[in-house]
Amino acid sequence: MPAITVENLTKKYGEQNAVDSISFSINKGEIAGFIGPNGAGKSSTMKMLTSYMAPTSGTILINDEKIDKDPQKIKKKIGYLPENNPLYSDMAIVDYLKFCAQIQGVEKSQVAARIKNMIHVCGLNPEKHKRINELSKGYRQRVGLAQALIHDPDILILDEPTTGLDPNQIIEIRNLIKDLGKEKTIVLSSHILSEVETICDRIIIINQGKIVADNSFETMKLEQYQQEILIIQIEANDYDTAEKEILNVATVEQVKTISDKTGFFEIRSKPGLSSRKPIFDLCVKNKWYLMEMRSIESTLEDVFRKVTK
Repeated sequence: MPAITVENLTKKYGEQNAVDSISFSINKGEIAGFIGPNGAGKSSTMKMLTSYMAPTSGTILINDEKIDKDPQKIKKKIGYLPENNPLYSDMAIVDYLKFCAQIQGVEKSQVAARIKNMIHVCGLNPEKHKRINELSKGYRQRVGLAQALIHDPDILILDEPTTGLDPNQIIEIRNLIKDLGKEKTIVLSSHILSEVETICDRIIIINQGKIVADNSFETMKLEQYQQEILIIQIEANDYDTAEKEILNVATVEQVKTISDKTGFFEIRSKPGLSSRKPIFDLCVKNKWYLMEMRSIESTLEDVFRKVTK
């Protein structure tokens, strides 16, 4: 049974379909990245998943229960860190987390232990005696993450969780999210695509309200980039002739000179074929010095741009 099931989910603002009949499911214990360009429908979808905002049409199930049947019960199973991270800035950190624990229905006898645990887990110890308005943006983000976790929910919805953090803090929060993913289902949205690539088991890309890709990153790369791309550097007497001979290799579809570097070529192999060995054999045959051969690894940014352009 999936932790989250979305069926034909739609959200309209006037005549505009911000979310346009999307469907997907997320399994228990899965960390799913949910990404897309600005205005693609990410935040609207996440707000609907948390019952913060009602859909125009469609169905959301949390642990096989319809979200609109008993919203208050469902909300207790979800921890939500929204993008703008609203906090009561005049409250002290401990008082705010106590307040969050109480409204989430944490048993009175467990509140102090949960606060202590969240302060430790979210790295708030150095600032725990301060008011929220005295904190840096990075520490405010940690407080937001702590409130999302205070009631020990089954599902975490995290919208830009590392916004405003320095590089060391980002690594710490990434590691925390990966650890939490061993026990919880996590939906993570971020504009830092390398972060999504590092953390997530699976990536859902939304564009103009529709899902345009949904798979593991490795599978996405194979689906979108089925051709091997090599960069080679050779030493030869005549580079124009060398380019023509490389193009005549049976596995090669395209070759072009990298103009600002002498002897460098970009080689695109035919779909499903590799040119590594044939190019090496060609170099041996023509007595070219092969100085370098490497493949271009596509990134999540490459896939993202291809499916959303």
